[in-house]
Amino acid sequence: MPTKIRTARQLAVACARVADDKKATAIAILDVGPVLQLTDYFVIATCSNPRQSRAIAEELVRTFKHQGIRCLGEEGKRDTSWILLDFGDVVVHLLETAQREFYDLEGLWADAKRVTWNGRTRKPREGAGD
Repeated sequence: MPTKIRTARQLAVACARVADDKKATAIAILDVGPVLQLTDYFVIATCSNPRQSRAIAEELVRTFKHQGIRCLGEEGKRDTSWILLDFGDVVVHLLETAQREFYDLEGLWADAKRVTWNGRTRKPREGAGD
C-alpha cells in the first residue's frame, strides 16, 4: 500500500515517480515556494510526444484522485506539447523536448532549490522530439 501523502514535498516526489514510471525523461523537482509564493513545487518532465504527455497527465490525476488529492486545473490537454497540472502546492509541467529547451523553466526559476527524489532521471533519447 502506498505511503499516505502528507506534505507538498511528498506529493512532488510522488508526481515525479509517476512520470518516471511512464518513461518521462529529465525529471526535475524545483522548490519554488520561497521565490514564487503561488505554489511550493514545480515538477518538470520531458515527454517524447503528446500521447505520452496525455498518458502521464491522466495517470497523475487518477493516482492522486484515489488518494483524495484533486487536480485543481489542467491546461494543454489536447494535441499540445506542454501540459500543466495544478495540484495546488505542486504544479506539474509535462513538456516535449523543444518546448522544454525553449521555455527553460529551470533557468527561469534558477533561484529555486532542486529537490533530490532518488529517481532514475533518464536522459532524453537521441532524436526525441525531432
